Amino acid sequence: MRRKGFTLIEVLVVIAIIAILAAFLFPVFAKAKARSKQTACLSNMKQIGTAFALYMSDTDDLFPNGLDAVDKFQPMIWESEPEFFAQIPDMPLLSDLLQPYLKNREVFHSPADYGLKVLDDRPWLPLVAQPSVYGKFGSSYFYRTELTFRRIYHSSLPQPSESNMMETASGAWHAGAPLMDESIQPEEWQKRIMTYRYNLLYTDFHARSVSFAQQNEAWAVPIQ
Repeated sequence: MRRKGFTLIEVLVVIAIIAILAAFLFPVFAKAKARSKQTACLSNMKQIGTAFALYMSDTDDLFPNGLDAVDKFQPMIWESEPEFFAQIPDMPLLSDLLQPYLKNREVFHSPADYGLKVLDDRPWLPLVAQPSVYGKFGSSYFYRTELTFRRIYHSSLPQPSESNMMETASGAWHAGAPLMDESIQPEEWQKRIMTYRYNLLYTDFHARSVSFAQQNEAWAVPIQ
């Protein structure tokens, strides 16, 4: 008996079905992968929060005397605060300072980190880091260095569960959105940044995902 093969129509139908299934499944897989990266990033931040706590237990409750890539490589943002500005050249990066309490530099590497061109909230201020912020500066996260400059004691914080101390360098990473760049127009900047999501580490050491507006609210909380 002669075997009957598939007809061209049958093959095309199977291909079409596979294509339809792929169209449904690929976005689901992409979202699951993005959520996995966000969870891993939050885990990193919680570990960094523990390192903060250990460090401060050795320094009479003071926040670490370190800074992040923005402060180190764009120090002009502190020119209006001459006392703080003068300290920057002698301060180490926070990711280096906390290493004895972590012993793993990868904790400062967000798996979602795909670089930076400019600061999200100040697109006129370049901070080029490709292919990743971690690869160039040793940390995917920015620190609220004001806590150090003002010599804040952790126990003196008025609202530790609401004030921030660290965040992902770009809100684009966890939003699946394009990075900001110097050529962006105000209308597009406003539209884009309202979709951004940040992982935020609060001064009571809990971490969670927040919107740009929620991040701003945390920045507005008094620290003294």
